[in-house]
Amino acid sequence: MNVRRSLRLGATLALSASSLALGLTLASQSPSGASAPKGTITFAEAPQTPPNYIFPYVGFANFSVSTLNQFQMLMFRPMYWFGMGTSPAYVPKVSLAYSPQWSKNNTKLVIKMKGWKFADGQTVNAQSVMFFLNLYKADPKSYAGYVPGYGIPDQVTSAVGKGNTVTMTFNKPINQGWLLYNYLSEITPFPNSWDITAPGKTSTCATGAFGAKSTDAACKAVEKYLDGQSSKISTYTDAMWQSGVDGPWKLKSMDTLGNVTFVPNTKYSGPQKAQVAMVKEVPFASAAAELNALRAGTIDLGYVDSTQITSPAPAIGKAGPNIAALAGKYNLTSGLSWAYNYDPLNFAKSNPLQAVFKQLYFRQALQTSTDQNGIIQKIFKGYGIPTFSPVPYGTPTSIAKPVSNPYPFSLSKAKSLLTSHGWKIEGGVMTCVKPGTTSSSCGAGVKAGTKLNLTLEYVSGAPAVTDTVNAEVSDWKTIGINTTTSTNTFNNVISGCGQSGTQKWEICTWGAGWIYAPDYYPSGEELLMTGAGSNNGSYSNPKMDSIIKATFSGNSTLTQYAKYAAYQVPTLYQPTQTPIGEFIKTLKGDPSALVPSVLQNFMPEYLHF
Repeated sequence: MNVRRSLRLGATLALSASSLALGLTLASQSPSGASAPKGTITFAEAPQTPPNYIFPYVGFANFSVSTLNQFQMLMFRPMYWFGMGTSPAYVPKVSLAYSPQWSKNNTKLVIKMKGWKFADGQTVNAQSVMFFLNLYKADPKSYAGYVPGYGIPDQVTSAVGKGNTVTMTFNKPINQGWLLYNYLSEITPFPNSWDITAPGKTSTCATGAFGAKSTDAACKAVEKYLDGQSSKISTYTDAMWQSGVDGPWKLKSMDTLGNVTFVPNTKYSGPQKAQVAMVKEVPFASAAAELNALRAGTIDLGYVDSTQITSPAPAIGKAGPNIAALAGKYNLTSGLSWAYNYDPLNFAKSNPLQAVFKQLYFRQALQTSTDQNGIIQKIFKGYGIPTFSPVPYGTPTSIAKPVSNPYPFSLSKAKSLLTSHGWKIEGGVMTCVKPGTTSSSCGAGVKAGTKLNLTLEYVSGAPAVTDTVNAEVSDWKTIGINTTTSTNTFNNVISGCGQSGTQKWEICTWGAGWIYAPDYYPSGEELLMTGAGSNNGSYSNPKMDSIIKATFSGNSTLTQYAKYAAYQVPTLYQPTQTPIGEFIKTLKGDPSALVPSVLQNFMPEYLHF
């Protein structure tokens, strides 16, 4: 979770052992079932992760699976769709546009829209795409997927929309798969009804020339208004927002707690219409409360915390026996996710320990003292995978070869890394006693007397996360790293972690890391390149930037990037939990919908009773 990323320990996750290959496409299947919508599907939100933003132009603070994949995308379809069941591949049949056509030198592409309709009857056309592109050009830093200087919009020298056709020209040859999977994937066409700065006051963001000053000004004013409206959940069912629905579902009701009700969009132009009369998303304050609802049989799709599981997973991505109290009503499911788990480290000046975090030996010590295998076995009950780099487990070797663990768990080695660099335990806390820049000193900028007193904020309501944090903090304490922890809601944690320039946190944990959606190719530019929109730890490394840039054109694989990122520890790698979801046994539908989604997409139109 591109977290677009995603950030949720979801009830709807999985990836088959089959590989992702760029260029692979999937056609959605037409499920059998009732011809007339009937019944209600009730979907449990993960604890304390209600959707909280409706405008599909999202900054990092709201860039979560619960807001994008499981809320916005039911109503507002991206131009290109990815992910059906166990594959994260591009799905042409569910996309709003035909596959992009490129010039021979890969500097120009043409996109033809299919002519589907918004709920208000407007055609989803080239102007709808230009609306998004113009806004992106006007204010790219407000979007979590932005990477300064690369992709869309910064490498676009011209963009023109006419009728159903969009033409874009780039400043240099572009890797076709990279642009499709990481940038074209992020475009959500907007309706003309959103091109306003106040009720009844129209603007020219959609119709203006790409990059013109007048267009930029118009788009910034429109964005300000729409962002303001998106902060008011009471507006979400208004005619303005719902006029722009081009997906299979319309929003009927929603409250500030996260209770959400969808009904079928009868004007949906896509291949699969809704088969149930209503979909409800239900919030929970804790994993225990959600388990109680499962026991009562009041939800159809749910999530259980690994600490509630009584039998371990038999193998990676495989579900073991269900909880006895649920086995009669539900099927326990698991799989893999197109994701990796990590805790951001704060490299910003606002961090009082910035100089310490910039020292590679310190990050190596922190990673070496993190017992991933122990957490997987004792806390995750085997439902997890050790994580050594940002490239997901199961990535095909044609994209990146597997990375071995450069820092196996060893508290003695972790402690030695610190003491050999000028640190000594004083009063129970590692203290810099040898400042300086020699190989046996604390390092540049680290002052004498600096103590390793860290702060860590983590998400509340998820026992597995709490147990993980407690276990790690306990291990760190044994080598002189003292950590003060605090908890907050999921939305507040990711909001705070996204403000590394002003916040004083050292480490933050939302418990689920990053799912590669809607940036499906795991090249990492949105996370680790200098100044990127989701680089919430403000990590900056010229060599890392150079390695990532090499994947933007030509046919470079991600192997070098994966190895270098593993060695550098730009984030604290955490074991990636494999999903543990519950599906009620009466639920039917397309085979690809009866397994958890690799991308955490929620597509209830493929389900019925």
